[in-house]
Parts: sequence; C-alpha cells; structure tokens
Amino acid sequence: MLNKIKIFLDMIKFEHTVFALPFAFMGAVLPERGIPSMLTMLYVLLAMIGARSAGMSLNRLIDAEIDRCNPRTKNRPIQRGVITKKQVFGFTVVSLALFHFAAFMLNPLAFKLSFVADGFLILYPYTKRFTWAAHIVLGICLSFAPIGGWIAVKGSFSIVPLLLMLSVICWVSGFDILYSLQDLKHDTEYGYFSIPAKLGINNALFLSRAAHFTMFALLIAVMFIYNLGWFYLAGVLLTGAALFYEHTLVKSDDFSKVNAAFFNVNGMISVALFIFTMIDVIIY
Repeated sequence: MLNKIKIFLDMIKFEHTVFALPFAFMGAVLPERGIPSMLTMLYVLLAMIGARSAGMSLNRLIDAEIDRCNPRTKNRPIQRGVITKKQVFGFTVVSLALFHFAAFMLNPLAFKLSFVADGFLILYPYTKRFTWAAHIVLGICLSFAPIGGWIAVKGSFSIVPLLLMLSVICWVSGFDILYSLQDLKHDTEYGYFSIPAKLGINNALFLSRAAHFTMFALLIAVMFIYNLGWFYLAGVLLTGAALFYEHTLVKSDDFSKVNAAFFNVNGMISVALFIFTMIDVIIY
C-alpha cells in the first residue's frame, strides 16, 4: 500500500504543489488582512490538493500515448506499467470529489467556480494538439489558486485577485515555455504545439522573459492598489531577482539547467512571496 501511494505521488509530482498552494494561501490572507480561520485554511488546502491531483492525473491519462513516445516521459508510472489507466481514473474521480467537497464547504461562489476550473483541467492536456497557447491554458489552471483563496475568504471578486490571477498566468506561462524547451525535438517531430516549436528558441526565450516581467509589474500594481507595505515589496523584489536568475540558467544553446530553473527557483518564488505577504498583512 505504501509503495502504491508513493507511485501515485510520483505520478502527480506532489512536490510541485509548492507552486500553486502558496498563491492560494496568499489569496486568502490578503482580504482577511491576516490569517483566516484554521478551518478555512484547511478547506483551501484540501481544495488545492484535490484540484491539482485531478489535473495532473488527467494529464497523465489523456497524454499516456504521447508520453510513451517522449524520451523525457517514457518512464512515467503508466508507461512502466506499475499503475493502470483504470486506477488513475479512479484516483482522478476521488481527487475531483475532494476538490468539490472542499469548495462546497467554503461558500456557494467557490463551489460554482470549481466546475469552471474542472473545464480548464480537462482542456489543458488536449491543447498541445492544436494550439501553441497551451502554456497560457496551464497558467489559467494554476491561476485559480489565488482567486480561489480570495473567494474562500471574501466570497466575491475584486480587482486585486484578478491582478493576482493574471500574474500567475504570466508566471506559469513563462516558466512552462522554458520547461517545454526540453521537448522541442519531440514536439517538432510529432507535430505537437508549443511556443518553442512554433516560434523558435530565441523567440520563446524572449516571450518567457516578457511574461515574467509582466508578472513582476502586476505584483507591483497589487501593492499600490491594495496599499501593501514594505515586506510585500521585499517579497516582490526577491521574486524579480529570482526570475532574473532563472533566465540566466537557461540559454539558447544549453538546456541542461532547465529543471533547476523550473523547480528550485519557482518553488522558492511562490513560498517566499506568500511568506512576505503574510508578514506584511499581519504587521500593517
């Protein structure tokens, strides 16, 4: 049983939850101007675990044959035969049930929007078959984290969570473009869509930088609109420095450090930005 759990956690790359979860918590502490109730934070956590687990398992199911042909992904659990598609489907159903239960326990708007999120989770794996904008759709999937956290506490929209949503779209799109450089040869050979395959390496790197610069600008805008303080600004400046460092790791003729740029740097960005934001709203 423990081995099977380990296989499922490996399949969904559970450690990558560090990307979106801090943004969900960030979305929750901002409208509260402090830390919401532990029960609210628990349901936000459960919703994020359920949504992300469902999204990753759907991706593995829908892309099973594509992954089998890709040197980077041919040794994933489904491709090795250590789990079956039926088991992954059952895991997806349980994950979606957890997501919707948690959203229902938060408030009616969160519950209604959880079904909108379902649509994007299902859409994303198909996008590489027909549009280079797959990176943006992935960004939209993760961008439900901050706006979901905000709605969990506030029960309504405002300009601030929408700006955070756009910032996450830019952030994820930017680093996913870098990540997809690893699959450039495979995508080109099999006719799958990505920005590097469509526009070339140099243009892809430029668009990734532009997306991350836009993220930085949006986070600065949030500071002025929501009257945040110096700790939040420090978090944003640290984010900007980390993004700059990320782009020094990936060069047009060297993709060897893409994984370090993808996981280490971006994991640090989300955690640090949440911590500095939480300190800021507690102090100010």
